[in-house]
Amino acid sequence: MIKLVGVSKTYKPSKDVVVNALKSINLEIQKNDFLAILGSSGSGKSTLLYQLGLLEKPSSGKIFINEKDVSNLNDAEVSYLRNQTIGFIFQQFNLILKLSVLDNVLLPTAYTKNGTTRERVAFAKKLLTDFGILEKAHARPNQLSGGQQQRVAIARALINEPDIIIADEPTGNLDSKTGLQIMDLIKTIHEKDKKTIILVTHDQQIASYAHKVIRLQDGVLV
Repeated sequence: MIKLVGVSKTYKPSKDVVVNALKSINLEIQKNDFLAILGSSGSGKSTLLYQLGLLEKPSSGKIFINEKDVSNLNDAEVSYLRNQTIGFIFQQFNLILKLSVLDNVLLPTAYTKNGTTRERVAFAKKLLTDFGILEKAHARPNQLSGGQQQRVAIARALINEPDIIIADEPTGNLDSKTGLQIMDLIKTIHEKDKKTIILVTHDQQIASYAHKVIRLQDGVLV
């Protein structure tokens, strides 16, 4: 489903400074994999996430999704592919405070033509029901607990029915009990909906939910 071939990423924060964040990464992720990318701060795992999520282009190498080389697509093509194929769950939730829970979930549908408005709203409410927070549909994010906010963020990630879910430290802002509840939910999504899950974490306990674990150190898979 996703294949990285010789992917490197270099940053130049200043004229005389070069940071080799990723170094010739070769990685293949199959459909319905549950993969954890484990690494400490500065290991390059966030940069690898940006590549897998098509948020940045590699400095060198190629990225394939469903056997299609996406490395040189233009911005509009990448945005469309990302919106249709990948859902994101972030540590900071990234909910828009002025929007209701329901409107936050529906936000990615503004960039797609899939289904009617009525169908999108019905699916959003189904997700909120499945996650036990339908009664919060018209609340604002700051009226929710951290665990409830992350459930909203997961519903938002699923609203366009993507094949791939990328979770970036999804329990990082939660207490341990709530964090494990969120991981149980992600595990259920993987098993029930057959989603491909890519989990980025520094926590060994959280990584243990995945079926496969890779370690990143100094921009290299080890």
